[in-house]
Parts: sequence; C-alpha cells; structure tokens
Amino acid sequence: MFEIGGRPVGTDEPCFIIGEVAQAHDGSLGSAHAFIDAIADAGADAIKFQTHIASAESTPAEAFRVSFSSQDSTRFDYWRRMEFTEEQWQGLADHCRDRDLIFLSSPFSTEAVDLLNRVGMAAWKVASGEVNNVPMLESMADTGMPILLSTGMSPLSEVDDMVARIQEMGAPLLIFQSTTAYPCPPEKIGLNLVQEYRDRYGCPVGLSDHSGKIFTGLAAVALGLDMLEVHVAIHRAAFGPDVPASVTVDELKDLVEGVRFIETLNRNPVDKDSMAGELAPLRQMFFKSLVADADLAAGTVLEESNVAVRKPGTGIPSTQLHTLIGRRLIRDVKHNEMFSGADFA
Repeated sequence: MFEIGGRPVGTDEPCFIIGEVAQAHDGSLGSAHAFIDAIADAGADAIKFQTHIASAESTPAEAFRVSFSSQDSTRFDYWRRMEFTEEQWQGLADHCRDRDLIFLSSPFSTEAVDLLNRVGMAAWKVASGEVNNVPMLESMADTGMPILLSTGMSPLSEVDDMVARIQEMGAPLLIFQSTTAYPCPPEKIGLNLVQEYRDRYGCPVGLSDHSGKIFTGLAAVALGLDMLEVHVAIHRAAFGPDVPASVTVDELKDLVEGVRFIETLNRNPVDKDSMAGELAPLRQMFFKSLVADADLAAGTVLEESNVAVRKPGTGIPSTQLHTLIGRRLIRDVKHNEMFSGADFA
C-alpha cells in the first residue's frame, strides 16, 4: 500500500491533491502561513513548499530562469532570500498538522533533506531538475519514506534509470508526469503518459500541472489520476514568476470540488433499468396519455382525429394509439378525458 501521512494513494482511492506554493510566499514567513490556511480551506490533502539553502545548492553564477525582479542581484541572492530557519520550517509544519494538511517540501540539497527530515516529512518530492542528484536521492531513500519523482525535463531513458535506482533502494515510488513550461500549453501537458507510466513502472502516477487552469486536473482525474499537484497563487495579481502557471486559491477550491464530483461519478455506475424504476413517479408526471380531442358520444367509432396525446401519463400510454383506432365507445367521453380499457366494447 502506497501511503502519505496515513492516506492511501493509488487505484480506487481518491486523488491526492497537493497545493504547490513553491516560492509564491516571496520569502515572507507570514505569507507562507497564510498559504497554509488558504489551501487547507480549499480542501486539498497537502501543501508543498520548496526548501532552498543557497550555499548548498547554488553559486553566484546561476542565471535567472525568468528575469522578474530587480530586488535580487543574482539567482543566488534570490534563493538566500527564500530561506527559512529550521525553527521557522518547524512552525510551518506544525501549522499544517493543526489544519489536517500534510506538510511537504521539495529539498534541493542533501542539507535540505537533513533539515526537513528533522522537521518531519511524510514523503519526498523530487523536482524535475534534481532527478540526477544521486546523493540527494540516496539520502531520501534512506528515510524509507515515499518518493514523488517529477519527469519534467527527462527523456524516458533517464526516467527508466531513476526509477530503477529508486526501486533498488526500496523506497515507495510515485511518478509525476510534468512538463517544465510555465505556463504549460495544453498540447504539451501529455496526459497520454499517465497510463504509459503506470504500465511501464507499475506504480502510482500523478500529474504536476503547470497550465494555470483547472481544466487539466479535471481531465486527468477523469482518466484515473492518483495524485495531482497544482501551483497556487493567492490571486492573479500576485507577485512572482510562477503566477501565470498557478491557479488561485478560489480556483483550487473549485478544482477540489470538481475532482471529488468526478470521483463520485466514476464510483457509481448506473443500471438503466433500476434507475428507470426509481423514476417511475416522474414518468407519470412527464409522459403523456391518450385523451379525447373533443366531446365524444357513446357509439363513436374512434378515428385518429378523435384522439389527442396529453399529460399526465396515468392513462393509456400514447404508444398504444393504434390499439384504439376503429373501436366503439360504450360511454360518453368528455373533451380531454383520458380513455380507459373499460370505455370500449
């Protein structure tokens, strides 16, 4: 059984939904705590941050992926500004537990793994740029906790190697389909790979979505997704490079509701005959019966012009029209009065 924080993940289980904060807090501890409350209120299962220790993962030579701020002279300076102390990380993790939200954070160095391990982790998320960081993967696997492996920049051969290595180390594994594009257009999301990974690696499969839309996650869950990770922003006007690839907290709530709705649909196949039986009272209300289209005297031989089809459906069904034509009435029937079998000789 693949579990995260005691919650089962996999086939026939509800999709495990992660709200990804990444650096959307912009180095503000208060904002990070605000994200916890917002994502918990939206109904997600987990929240994920990123734990950066600039001196352990970067150098001043690292280039910006997107030039989005004049506040930091280098990418190294940016990572340093994103750092929290171990005590602060512990506070964030405790806040998550108070909100029944599973705390996750992607480490970007073995030092970050050690810090987070002390704080307390339920699983490890390996970012797409860290799949070849073997020392870090080994540190994660040594904890025995599940590993969530992103594949955003990797060809299948590299994914094969990483999966084999992790499985050899004995760590529970989930594969994320992801495409490193922010935002990711629909033609590059690759939902076809979800089932391919499941067949190829025999493990649960997730989608790390960077589309900035809720449609992607809903479509993926309809196909049987095990885990969904989406970037989250407080609102569209928020600061940061990942906002275009994020859903807002309000959209996250809609996404969670939609996912649970789809799961209920998929778990409840309908037997058409049984359903029709349940709806029998409505049939009487909405279906139609055969009635007299004018006042008809006893002895009238019914022609089609004498008969109308009108609600409610409590009399002779309109499908039986042909059985009445040519029959003789044995009593007077008023306009709009329903025919019955006793009306004919």
